[in-house]
Amino acid sequence: MPQDHRPTGSVRILLAEDQGMMRSALALLLGMEPDFDVVAQVAAGDEIVDAALLSRPDVALLDIELPNRSGLDAAADLRTQVPDCRVLILTTFGRPGYLRRAMEAGAAGFLVKDGPVGDLAKAIRQVLGGETVIDPALAAAALGAGPSPLTQRERDALNASVDGATVADIAVRLSLSESTVRNYLSSAIGKTGTRNRMEAMRAARQQGWL
Repeated sequence: MPQDHRPTGSVRILLAEDQGMMRSALALLLGMEPDFDVVAQVAAGDEIVDAALLSRPDVALLDIELPNRSGLDAAADLRTQVPDCRVLILTTFGRPGYLRRAMEAGAAGFLVKDGPVGDLAKAIRQVLGGETVIDPALAAAALGAGPSPLTQRERDALNASVDGATVADIAVRLSLSESTVRNYLSSAIGKTGTRNRMEAMRAARQQGWL
């Protein structure tokens, strides 16, 4: 049986969304629910865990592509540092790879932003009741897509290439030799069927592997 996480009082909610207008609108709409209380709002991924430790939310609504740190990475830390907090990913990017990574990080739900707010409120109550809530179309796509072929080190090398860094720069950032970095990048290029590391990075992002 799923574990019931429903609080006895108001549902305490943390919002992580980098677009100020979207964040304010979500806070306003959720605040109209009689049993919801938005207790924290952050605009960057590296602020999520500290805000959760301070405000102790029952549910964290996290975007994925946030400044400084991915919402998926923060979700994994919330699982260990704020275990009573249920994580619900709410993103524009409904990519199968993102869904797989969210579930691996311990998220209890994954929804895209184009749904009605009533569905979001329902999903919050469902995850607090111990259920897992996933957008049906995305769940079907994820089953057919298969897991990411990239290793963690290959993902690290591609992520470190985002700002056009040289192999030498990446080697310093990852504390690796330049030849090892080249090997990881070459492997990632081969696995993504692309011609260079920038194409590999874009292809991996489109699949939700980064």
